[in-house]
Amino acid sequence: MAEQYSTLQKDFYRESGKWLSTFEIWAKCINPNLHFIYILRQTQKYKKKSLPGLFWRLVLRRHQIKYGFQIYPETEIGEGFYLGHWGSLVINPKAKIGKNCNIAQGVTIGQQNRGKNAGYPVIGNEVWIGTNAVIVGAITIGNNVLIGPNSYVNFDVPENSVVLGNPAKIIPAEDATEGYINNRV
Repeated sequence: MAEQYSTLQKDFYRESGKWLSTFEIWAKCINPNLHFIYILRQTQKYKKKSLPGLFWRLVLRRHQIKYGFQIYPETEIGEGFYLGHWGSLVINPKAKIGKNCNIAQGVTIGQQNRGKNAGYPVIGNEVWIGTNAVIVGAITIGNNVLIGPNSYVNFDVPENSVVLGNPAKIIPAEDATEGYINNRV
C-alpha cells in the first residue's frame, strides 16, 4: 500500500503515522524539521540547471542557514527520512542514507580525506543516529543499527547492532532500533 505514496508523503508519515494530503503536508511545514525536509525533497525533484531547480536550490540554501542543516540535494537519502530535532547537522553530499533513518541534532556524517577509510559513509535502512554522533570515512553501517549519542564511528558496523561510546564499541542486538524508529514505511 505504501508504494502508492511519494517519498515526501513517506517522510511525513514517519512523523505522524498518518498518510497526509498535499495540503496537510504543507500545513505541517510549521515544524522546522518537516519544513526543511519538504524543501530538500522539492529541490531533489528538479534538475540543477532548470528554472525550478535553481529556485528550489536558492530556497534550500536559505533554509540551510536558517535551520543549521547542511544537507545537499545530491545526498542519496531513502524514503521515510526523519530529523528528530533542528539544529546543527552536517551530511556530506556523497554520503548515502537508507530508508527509515532517524538523525538527531549535532550529527556529522562526513568524509575522511586520508588513510584506509578515505571516502564517505553508506548508511543502511532503519538506522537511528543519536545526538552529536560522528560517522566518518568509507564505512558501511548495516541495517537495524542504533548509534548512541556522542559516538564516534569510523569503522564498519554489522547489521543488528548498537554502537556506543568514543571509541565506539559494537554490541550485537536483534532489536537494536525497536521503539526508536516509529511509523516505518
